[in-house]
Amino acid sequence: MKILGIDPGSIYCGYGFIETPDRNVCIGSGRKNGRPIYLSSGRIVLPARRPLHIRLKELYTSLAEVISESCPDEIVIEKMFFAKGIKAAISLGHTRGVVLVAAALTGREIYEYSALEVKKSVVGYGMADKNQVQKMVKEILTIGHSLSSDSADALALALCHAHTRKFDGP
Repeated sequence: MKILGIDPGSIYCGYGFIETPDRNVCIGSGRKNGRPIYLSSGRIVLPARRPLHIRLKELYTSLAEVISESCPDEIVIEKMFFAKGIKAAISLGHTRGVVLVAAALTGREIYEYSALEVKKSVVGYGMADKNQVQKMVKEILTIGHSLSSDSADALALALCHAHTRKFDGP
């Protein structure tokens, strides 16, 4: 099962791609003992000085390319639960809309989790800070290189979904 996590943002949009063995595969199947495998990650950088509609168009185009190249089975997007102000909330809402449309047009299943759910799943503590999330993501996926916080958040989303799938069924 290939899972693409997306952490929406109007300036930085992180993405992270993992593969997890099918739930029916034995733990000792040779695939890192049934653990998720890191495939790739990155972030889409949108110029802050550009008008929002141009950034949204660039986000859609870039995200459609990431989805096309990674060919995920399922896509996970972070739910919005707060923003620093009304303008930021509206901008993030627009961004999430573009991300949802780009994902929906692929026909793949889309799942959403809050930051609290993700932090609980990956770190074990819902109020964990970004550094703790980043450290645990790198540990779980045995990543030796640095990750942007956006990429780490996206990978954490994918891991949260992988953990949730194990218990919720198909």
